[in-house]
Amino acid sequence: MVSTVSGLATGIGAIIMMFFGNIGRKTLSSLLGFAAGIMIAIATFGLLPEAVEFGTVGIAVAGFAAGVFMLLFLDNRIPHLHMFQKEGVNGEYHKMGLFIALGIALHNLPEGLALGAGYEAAPAFGMMIALAIALHNIPEGIGIACPLKMSGAKPLQIILIACLAGLFTPLGTLLGFVLFNISPIFISLSMGFAAGAMVYIASDELIPESHRQHSHSANIGIALGILITFVGEHLLH
Repeated sequence: MVSTVSGLATGIGAIIMMFFGNIGRKTLSSLLGFAAGIMIAIATFGLLPEAVEFGTVGIAVAGFAAGVFMLLFLDNRIPHLHMFQKEGVNGEYHKMGLFIALGIALHNLPEGLALGAGYEAAPAFGMMIALAIALHNIPEGIGIACPLKMSGAKPLQIILIACLAGLFTPLGTLLGFVLFNISPIFISLSMGFAAGAMVYIASDELIPESHRQHSHSANIGIALGILITFVGEHLLH
């Protein structure tokens, strides 16, 4: 229950985004940069170090490489998939929003694993982790909602996509209860995989587009995303 509430905080971020009016180039640039900063910081400050703790450097690197190559494969395939395309929807921003949601979902899965492991160690520690996850899931939801809103997607669809990404947290928690005592190596690979996927998405989609909109605003957004996530990751510990 607690992990579900923490995960669905991404939906709160999406709802907050819905209150914005028309998004200008500087605002869009800052928000895209902010999402990129969050993804890079989560990968480097959180997922990779924890992957090493659960396994080894080699396992973390293998998972990271698998995440990069999987997203490279998806990137080559998604432009040819039109099942999500709606009339009046900007395809590039829609694809970007789906990619961000995928990256957040992949991150939320091992994050949920960590939450499950925390509850196994001590319920009070698990509650602290759940609170920290909820707090930094809100800006992640904003990052998902921003390009989807720019694409012309309907508000309900945007909130639903953000919530679906967040639901990978309780899914990871359930897996954590089952797998933590069986295979810490699996957790290490999962964290490395999520880190690689998130770095790829930030580099391939978010940073180029944020700089195309407004370079200085992009830099500010990236810096803020990294700093806020850095503080959030320290709250997790």
